Amino acid sequence: MTLDVRGRTVVVVGLAASGLAAVRALRDEGAEVRVTEARSREEVEDQIRSAEEAGARVLAGGHAPEHLHGAHLVVTSPGVPEGAPVLAWARDRGIPVWSEIEIGARLAAAPYLAVTGTNGKSTTTEMVAAALRADGRDAVACGNAGHPFSLAATEDHDVLAVEVSSFQLRFHRTFRPRVSVLLNVAPDHLDWHGGLQAYGAAKARIYECQGEGDLHVGNADDAVGAEISRAASCPVVWTTLGEPDEGQVGYVRGALVARLDAEHHLGEPRPTTPAHLADAAAAAAAALGFGASPEAVGAALGDFRPLAHRGEVVGRQGDVVFVDDSKATNPHAALASIAGWDRVALIAGGRAKGVDLTPLAEAAPRLLGVVAIGEAADEVSRIFEGLRPVERAASIEEAAGMAAAMARPRGTVLLAPACASQDMFRDYGERGERFAAAARALAEETR
Repeated sequence: MTLDVRGRTVVVVGLAASGLAAVRALRDEGAEVRVTEARSREEVEDQIRSAEEAGARVLAGGHAPEHLHGAHLVVTSPGVPEGAPVLAWARDRGIPVWSEIEIGARLAAAPYLAVTGTNGKSTTTEMVAAALRADGRDAVACGNAGHPFSLAATEDHDVLAVEVSSFQLRFHRTFRPRVSVLLNVAPDHLDWHGGLQAYGAAKARIYECQGEGDLHVGNADDAVGAEISRAASCPVVWTTLGEPDEGQVGYVRGALVARLDAEHHLGEPRPTTPAHLADAAAAAAAALGFGASPEAVGAALGDFRPLAHRGEVVGRQGDVVFVDDSKATNPHAALASIAGWDRVALIAGGRAKGVDLTPLAEAAPRLLGVVAIGEAADEVSRIFEGLRPVERAASIEEAAGMAAAMARPRGTVLLAPACASQDMFRDYGERGERFAAAARALAEETR
């Protein structure tokens, strides 16, 4: 499969990281590129400059039907909802709509693995890449949360580990990973997809083009995800936090064991929370399925350190520990995060993305109290009313102080918001960094 766009007009919708990557890849292939961007020129001045330097024409300040005039192809950014009028205009005109990963799929000379799921995508993708590097291959993690796939596909690597979101999977045509991984499926981004069924269907597209010689990795412990994985069009390897059966990867007395072609003992992964252990099992299954040695996989997972904002300890105030899991942006992720700690004072809230937050009530027995923040503060407060003490904070700094008081003595202040961050912050990274700074400031007060 090739990317045959030379001399054709391609419209890129949205100028975030993947949109700008698409512009560069398309221009390198000889396409005439036009960008339509909803934000004003002032809001995306730097991105516009980069796109125009690459030779694209940028139409900022709002989408319009005439932006699609004469287009042969539309490439949409992940942040643009499926139901957006600009995509409906493309469909009405019979113009194909792709996501940026379709460009990568057509340009990639190296084989690639792909990881999706509601939670754990970035961590698992980095684990897979680390395991393949430990096996002596030039492997790089790319995709949704980092280096765009369409750019990595043109670089000189032995293998690519690609993180893919449901948004990206929704609009691919030929994306065929050698190994695909579905970690879990829980309600998330329902405002984008319109419902859980459509969200699950988008996740299932990770294996849509797979066939003979390919492999899919599914999570036997996740009921919704397992149902999707069972329909894969290629052999499936299952993972579990329990003891593995034949054909599975799981745990025996805390050690990771793969019972595949033979029984491989992979040691104890460095991450120890349930969520990270599940990610490690999936990464091991994927790397082994690709052909990495058990020794390399075990060594890589034993040395792996969690990524930023995904359960890292960022401060201590006396006997109180502060943990930043700002990336826990839905209830499924927040519950998994809470399960890894004892005596938790939880900071939760933000933009709920159309997701029901009531499952958070399951965590009440592990909580000392809750501090509610952001747009969803009212909902978070109602969920825990009568179950645990609840306070409301106007800022993340205030929330950190309130939660620290709840956590004394010997407790954990956990930022696991179960919501997106854009109501109060640029992104989850800024939210986590502000929380970490507040934790350090509180620690200084006690010295």
